[in-house]
Amino acid sequence: MKFKHQTVLLHEAIAGLNIIANGIYVDCTLGRAGHSLEILNHLSTGKLYCFEQDNEAIIASQQVLQQSKYQNYEIIKNNFVNLAAELQLRQIKVVNGFLYDLGVSSPQLDDDKRGFSYRYDSMLDMRMNQQQSLTAQVVVNTYSMAALAKIFQEYGEEPFAKVIAKNIVTARAEQTIETTLQLVTIIKKSLPQKILKKAKHPAKRIFQALRIEVNQELFVLQESLQQAVKMLAINGRLVVISFHSLEDRIVKKYFQTLTQDPNYEINQLLPTVSHFESNYRIINKRAIVPALDEQTVNPRSTSAKLRILERVK
Repeated sequence: MKFKHQTVLLHEAIAGLNIIANGIYVDCTLGRAGHSLEILNHLSTGKLYCFEQDNEAIIASQQVLQQSKYQNYEIIKNNFVNLAAELQLRQIKVVNGFLYDLGVSSPQLDDDKRGFSYRYDSMLDMRMNQQQSLTAQVVVNTYSMAALAKIFQEYGEEPFAKVIAKNIVTARAEQTIETTLQLVTIIKKSLPQKILKKAKHPAKRIFQALRIEVNQELFVLQESLQQAVKMLAINGRLVVISFHSLEDRIVKKYFQTLTQDPNYEINQLLPTVSHFESNYRIINKRAIVPALDEQTVNPRSTSAKLRILERVK
């Protein structure tokens, strides 16, 4: 099956990296190599390291990159939570730019065998790394009612989390929940008619929550960002594209933490001047979003937000 992939915020992300031709760059989320290929277009003697844990994405991106004229790249099959360790193995201690393009990719969503989408009836999987043991099916069938409700509330911001969790536990007592369609049916039965009549698919929040739990996306993001900023060169850039509010909130808050005086609130109450100088600065105070023409061509880009951090000393 062939999948159409459209790279989101391509030009904005590359501009945000402020690439130098002889620099070291890391694409933390290789995907289908859209951003990676454009980074390589801007390098001469520099090198690009690409992280990816999805086997299918690696195969597809290898085909793209091998057809290009470039050889100054390396694909690292690993989760970007292991960023620092993998780069240190390659004697890389300083990086001129990191790029994160978070979330699930269009090819993953559109593959009816991966279980990411509520639009297809497939096995409940949702693993980005197909070698890991934890799947959405394991979560749905083994987590306690309280644990499921907490995931749905925190990761999906689902108002009916407790009801859905209760109905999942009741349903799985009679029959193992194996497919996306089984789960969607339970979700729909748990929601009032006024919610079911809305345009948004009723299972969207739950599927997002399960995907985040299976892949530990928020924990991995926080850990990886902390590693990346420590390796960032002076004048180097960290560019992050997120697709839902939970990710964007983590990025925004972490950037603020790095750039704001830790005693800011106390100093506001005192007749004193802060002499705090951060090693970092936020390039765009407001998140960059796709232009209307990009949103029209690629509706999935609508929720994308891009934030840029630079190391200044």
